Amino acid sequence: MKTDTGEPRVTATDAALAFLAEIRKDHPDILFHQSGGCCDGSSPMCYPASEYRVGETDVKLGEIGGVPFYISGSQYAVWAHTQLIIDVVPGRGGMFSLDNGRERRFLTRSRLFSGGEACPLPLV
Repeated sequence: MKTDTGEPRVTATDAALAFLAEIRKDHPDILFHQSGGCCDGSSPMCYPASEYRVGETDVKLGEIGGVPFYISGSQYAVWAHTQLIIDVVPGRGGMFSLDNGRERRFLTRSRLFSGGEACPLPLV
């Protein structure tokens, strides 16, 4: 999804896209879900699409590297004014995320939308 001015709600760095392509060699059909905190912090979690059930109130923010990216409706309500920028850094991924065990992990950065960039998205 994009804002009224054409800005994507979720984007990724070149490093994250390269890492994503590496993971897709082993797991071609995947999706992202922005974690809400708890055990793995607020990391973007990467799952096999067949093993993750998207919730009724989840919001699809868009796609990165051809992979759908979701966030819970309650989190979206808080983050609706920001663009999520998915990056990759050294470290261990979330316990159940496909980046775990690769000595790199996805990380969410963000920037505030300015002026009229943001627009509401419907829940899934």
